[in-house]
Amino acid sequence: MNKYSNDRVVSLITDFQSGDVTAFSTLYDMHINILFNYGSKLTTDKELLKDCIHDVFVKLYSKKNELDIINNLKSYLFISLKNKIFDEYRKRMYLSETAVDEMGTVCDSEDLENSYLAKEQIQIENMMVKQLLVQLSPRQREVLTLYYLEEKKYEDICVIMNMNYQSVRNLMHRSLTKLRSLVS
Repeated sequence: MNKYSNDRVVSLITDFQSGDVTAFSTLYDMHINILFNYGSKLTTDKELLKDCIHDVFVKLYSKKNELDIINNLKSYLFISLKNKIFDEYRKRMYLSETAVDEMGTVCDSEDLENSYLAKEQIQIENMMVKQLLVQLSPRQREVLTLYYLEEKKYEDICVIMNMNYQSVRNLMHRSLTKLRSLVS
């Protein structure tokens, strides 16, 4: 579940754009750990990772007046970090004097194959889920999205969908029942 609400992030961005440095510090503190965890999946070089996270926040600070274009700060930070890490690897490969033949394997071919198969399986499952969701009514898709993907509580869903609590529960139950019947 989100530790910080989107409204809080938007408020902090607005304060930061107005010159409040503590708002920037708060944004940094809110996202640093999750960025480090995400970056750890992309690289094992912790120093490179720290440098890249630092560079992402420096860029964020220098482009603070363009932040109103960003709809989802967390996604923006993830994408920026991924791109920065890959840029650094490209630079290192370009500047490296080591011949390609001399470079050791990064991972075992069996690990690479298993990783590829796992990614392919995830893609197939995602495609199947999309096909199943298309068969649901818009309200059913909305309630499932709010509950499972956006991790909203039933009370929040009631407000968002303008429904009473029991109606939301019933809609959720009917949605899940229909999905189960479609799967089997």
